[in-house]
Formats: sequence, structure tokens, C-alpha cells
Amino acid sequence: MPLYFFHIHNSHGGAEDDEGMEAKSLSEAREKAVAGVRSLLSAEAANGEINIAGRIDIADGGGKVLLSVPFAEAVAVKGL
Repeated sequence: MPLYFFHIHNSHGGAEDDEGMEAKSLSEAREKAVAGVRSLLSAEAANGEINIAGRIDIADGGGKVLLSVPFAEAVAVKGL
């Protein structure tokens, strides 16, 4: 199974994933990235602030970014 690396970029800076995570496909890796974004944002909400300006870059073992998942695509903001 391929190994993907999930690099986080947000208002706090960047966090490089040096361990990676296995996924059957890039589509499954994207699903994992979306779940990760939602987890990060829920932690921010617990602290009273949500910033959806970040993204998670999904990279292969060689460091090539295969897909970027903007935080804004992982949630629906309603009622503003």
C-alpha cells in the first residue's frame, strides 16, 4: 500500500509529516486529509477560534506534492 505524507500549512506555520500514513489510493489519502482538517478545526473551535485559511499538502515518498486540500473544502460554513 502506498505511503503518503500529510504536510500542514496554517496560520501557526507549517508542520511537515515525517512518518506518513498508508492509503489504498490518493482518493483515500484525501479522505484522511479531510478528516485531519476537521480534527484540527474542532480543536481550534474548542479554543474559541477557527481559521480555515490553511491547507494540507499530500505528498509521495519523494516529496512531490500530489494534492492540496484547502481547509475551506473540508467544512461547510453556514449562518454567517
